[in-house]
Amino acid sequence: WSAKSWCDYLTQQFSRRNTTRETYSCKLRLKSSPEDDVVPMQPGSGETHVFFPDSLGDDLIIDVSDTKGKPCGRVVAQVATMAEEPADKLRWWSIYREPEHELVGRIHLYVQYTTAADENNTKYGSVAETVAYDIVLEVAMKAQHIQQRNLVLQGSWKWLLTEFASYYGVSDAYTKLRYLSYIVDVATPTADWLNLVHELLLPVLMKSHGTATLSHQENRILGEVEEQIEQTLAMVFENYKCLDESLVSGLAEDFRPPTGLAASALEPAIKLYSLLHDVLSPEAQLRLCGYFQTAARKRSRRHMLETDEFVAGNSEGIKMDMVTFTTAYQKMKSLCHNIRNEIFTDIEIHNHHILPSFVDLPNLTAAIYSVELSNRLRSFLVACPPTGPSSPVADLVIATADFQKDLASWNICSIKAGVDAKELFHLYIVLWIEDKRRALLENCRLDKVKWSGVRTQHMTTPFVDEMYDLLKNTLTEYEVIICRWPEYIFVLENAIADIEKAVIDSLEKQYVDILAPLKDCIAPKKFGLKYVQKLAKRNSTCPYVVPEDLGILLNTMKRLLDVLRPRIESHLRSWSSCIPHGGNSAAIGERLSEVTVTLRAKFRNYMQAVVEKLSENTRMQSTTKLKKIIQDSKGLVLESDIRGRMQELNDQLIGAINHVHKVSEVHVFVAICRGFWDRMGQVNERSIEPSFLLLSYELLTNLGLGCLEFPGKPQREQGLVQRRESCSVGAR
Repeated sequence: WSAKSWCDYLTQQFSRRNTTRETYSCKLRLKSSPEDDVVPMQPGSGETHVFFPDSLGDDLIIDVSDTKGKPCGRVVAQVATMAEEPADKLRWWSIYREPEHELVGRIHLYVQYTTAADENNTKYGSVAETVAYDIVLEVAMKAQHIQQRNLVLQGSWKWLLTEFASYYGVSDAYTKLRYLSYIVDVATPTADWLNLVHELLLPVLMKSHGTATLSHQENRILGEVEEQIEQTLAMVFENYKCLDESLVSGLAEDFRPPTGLAASALEPAIKLYSLLHDVLSPEAQLRLCGYFQTAARKRSRRHMLETDEFVAGNSEGIKMDMVTFTTAYQKMKSLCHNIRNEIFTDIEIHNHHILPSFVDLPNLTAAIYSVELSNRLRSFLVACPPTGPSSPVADLVIATADFQKDLASWNICSIKAGVDAKELFHLYIVLWIEDKRRALLENCRLDKVKWSGVRTQHMTTPFVDEMYDLLKNTLTEYEVIICRWPEYIFVLENAIADIEKAVIDSLEKQYVDILAPLKDCIAPKKFGLKYVQKLAKRNSTCPYVVPEDLGILLNTMKRLLDVLRPRIESHLRSWSSCIPHGGNSAAIGERLSEVTVTLRAKFRNYMQAVVEKLSENTRMQSTTKLKKIIQDSKGLVLESDIRGRMQELNDQLIGAINHVHKVSEVHVFVAICRGFWDRMGQVNERSIEPSFLLLSYELLTNLGLGCLEFPGKPQREQGLVQRRESCSVGAR
């Protein structure tokens, strides 16, 4: 049919009082044709144009504009209305303004409608023949039960359709497009469907891009088919890990973990996408990448469902029992592993080289997975804050750190706002250490010490062993932290040093009454204090007896120096291997060394004070003063007389040493004995004859070292022998 505009005038009715005549222009097109396929016509010009509608359901659309190009309204003329009365060629059609559908005017249009075939325009095809072909095709598809997984016509029906199209001049492009129009209605994201669509569509697109052109009807079908194919391709790419050729629908309904294999439908989907789009254009590349990003978001969202209950409402500090707490952290650990597996699967798919080079699938999806996992971890830690590096928390720390480490080892690009395990847990780790420090310091308070007056098999106070067991457990707890972030060694060391100082202070406070008699032997002797101390000593008439609690204190300090603290220092220094090359590993243990120096000095002072007290006992009476005995023995020649004078001193020394042996462990006992003999041997050699000095050393050796057995005795005797030899030289 043809349409000829014989408009003598165009009447517009407005709400104004005066009606004015203006010049208008029209743009005509068929509803079935592309929007840019318009024909401009001027009312009253006598122009003529021939249109070829697809069917009676088509419409002729006329857009009316004023001289300035401003749209005035639209006319929609139905082809079915024209076909009902083909003799009525000149008609008035109403002009409406959308979207209000307001009547704004009318247009006088001359239309001549005919259904006769025009031999000069055979390229547009015949509506009657294509309708007949459609009927035959539909019957053939029903006869062969064409459905989702049965898409190919075969046998006599295929032959009949081929012969029908050839005889009635139905174009090859139309037969393929019409067949495609039925196929897309039963589309599935499967390899057989995608391959068939590619096979049918390829020659059609080659024709449309070549010298030949498609009819309006073919273009319309192609547009509809391409739109549905695009939807199916989007389904394939957005669910590329859920595709399953064994299912009728081609898509798994339940959520499954990734298998690490590329789906069979992925490769033909890429071929079909490349056929429909110019993959060198940025728009096509962005669209394809967008599909995979959507797939990653869908997979991530599905994984996150397992932990939604713990972050619901974003509430902080949810109260939960230990079982729920452990379950929550185990689910978060599983989430980290699941997201890690998703990215690893993308790497394996990428290594199949199915995707175009511009699709870097691992980096594309990892950016989404990492950011969403980081956000979920952050929200979870706020809602369920970890109170310490317990087993469930440590497992989550390890899973998070390993996730970050795996991304780096897979050469995934740095992701802004992605998972940073240290940044996520830093504040919590610092708080854990501080809380542990405060808790252990609280245990060191004098009113919290449980073991006052009790001693262990080592003759020490259980308080110290208990505290150092807690310190050892603390180091073990933080093993997983230090191995990954060794910089926390120094934070932990500072806390341990503070606790050790508190342990020493607590010991001194616990035994303050026992240490009080020793203070006058430790205080610095200056500003006249030496005289005051000596005066006080003279006034003291009771001999000093080493208390049992003092033995416990000295034994405890010795065990601290020789056993307990070296274990802590050794454990701490063993972490130096975790520090990267070039790090300051030599600084590890500096704070603990300061504590060692302090503790060793205190222990030495207390030991010297005990020795001094025992030495003072020998000077309380003239009969036990060694120097006095030697001076009074100058006139004596017989050794037996000298020994008789020293008998009382000998008894006192044996009694003192036996008591020390009872209250102190062997190492402390040996140290006190050595110090005691050194102190007893410090006589004024200038005022004594060398022969008496020699005799006194021999007596000390016989009376002291001869009456007790303890480690180091041979070395001690050798020292006294050397002294004796030096005295003999002096006598001669």
